[in-house]
Amino acid sequence: MSDFDQEPVAEEATSPVEAAEQPEEPTAEGAAADEGAAPTVEDLLADLERVTKERDEYLSLAQAKQAEFENFRKRTMKQQADEVARAVGRVVESLLPVLDAFDYGIGHGDESIAPMRGQLLAVLEKEGLVRLEPTGEAFDPNEHEAVAHEPGDGSNDGPVVAEVLRAGYRWQGHLVRPAMVRVTD
Repeated sequence: MSDFDQEPVAEEATSPVEAAEQPEEPTAEGAAADEGAAPTVEDLLADLERVTKERDEYLSLAQAKQAEFENFRKRTMKQQADEVARAVGRVVESLLPVLDAFDYGIGHGDESIAPMRGQLLAVLEKEGLVRLEPTGEAFDPNEHEAVAHEPGDGSNDGPVVAEVLRAGYRWQGHLVRPAMVRVTD
């Protein structure tokens, strides 16, 4: 015999009125609810400790993530500022041959380019470029490139810059190009 051939089992018909008159049988949940209706102080304290511990863990995690984000933000801002400074430094470095051309032109007697040289140099100096012309100063191999040596009178404590052949430059405190100099011993 198949499942379809079985006769349906008649359920007891209960009306809403009959259902209300019949007492409900206590279930396991109902019995637990009746017993646990008034939690003990110990249960409440345990729950409070658990919730306080969770809160402290979440607070600690949030503070750590906030500090991590602040460090990331500062690092990113510093990297961006450094990249901008490097890019500007490259532009300034690429303008140094133009300044050299102005210097050579003026050195050969063309005074008509002096105002343009002055304007360009003034703009770059305003932004942080410093021209190094160490004539008469003690030779410093960190800032000067000696391309010629001449014997001196021997009265100096060391080599001295006698002539600047090509100016050197600093950009915002960093040496961009050393001065090319002739030195006397």
